Amino acid sequence: MRTAIVTGGSRGIGKAIASAIVAGGGRVMISGTDEARVAAAVNDLSRAGGDRVAGVVADVRSRASVDRLVAETAQRFGGFDTLINNAGIGRFAEVAAMTDDDWRDVLETNLTGAFYCSRAALPWLTRAGGGWIVCIASLAGSNPFATGAAYCASKAGLIAFTEALMQEVRQQGVRVSVVLPGSVETDFGHPDGSRPAGDRSWKLSPDDVAEAVVDLLRHPARSLPSRVEIRPARPKPRT
Repeated sequence: MRTAIVTGGSRGIGKAIASAIVAGGGRVMISGTDEARVAAAVNDLSRAGGDRVAGVVADVRSRASVDRLVAETAQRFGGFDTLINNAGIGRFAEVAAMTDDDWRDVLETNLTGAFYCSRAALPWLTRAGGGWIVCIASLAGSNPFATGAAYCASKAGLIAFTEALMQEVRQQGVRVSVVLPGSVETDFGHPDGSRPAGDRSWKLSPDDVAEAVVDLLRHPARSLPSRVEIRPARPKPRT
């Protein structure tokens, strides 16, 4: 039975991943920065997982907050063997117009947060005899676009970070993989809940990404799919 931390697990891709792990009989600690969202997600996930689900308000930009997340997970479940680095934000603007705070928030959440979480988790994963770290990056990390300098840079850095970490810890039984989704139908980039008009059915579902993640976790110990790209099968035609 997997015991996982899923950062950014209160909505979107993170919540779908947490739900898939719970559906497979696992235990999950989700984190998020909004107390109400975390509580609501725990309530939803507990319908299937009961006391196998818990949540913590944590900001991955803060090392102290990450350390508390890991400690509370270990206290609740006695340890854990899986970390899903999913927490991420987007701030989209041309470089000339981007503020220092926007740049800093994106890099510290999407990249430094994964560093803090991975470093804090490694002693617990090795203590468990091995486990998984899965980082949720983006195809934007290898396909930059205008107004996405901060976001694309953070995801490119996350890909490089993940692949370096994979080489460092695989002999310890810790497998590390990066998942690169394309366009996913979530409220990412639209925190007020508004979304552009038009057909979005061509986009990936958060459940599609969750399926890729749980497939990784099911792989036999001898194999390590270290990089997974997932994109819409029939993307929206360009006009």
